[in-house]
Amino acid sequence: MQVYTYSEARQKLASVLEEAENTGKVLIRRKDGRTFSLVPEKNISSPLDVPSIEVKITTQEIVDIVREGRER
Repeated sequence: MQVYTYSEARQKLASVLEEAENTGKVLIRRKDGRTFSLVPEKNISSPLDVPSIEVKITTQEIVDIVREGRER
């Protein structure tokens, strides 16, 4: 795990964020000795979160298609 000073982290922010993404954690140490960890958030998305499509179909047509499928 890499440790950066506050000044280094500020100057190289893009590369520090990239390293946190790749390694999971980066530490940043201030002049007064306090240390902070930079940890990327996990991308949480639902498996039901799918993109929509544009279709010119009415609600009644959808209902009819579903009913037809259930009758089979």
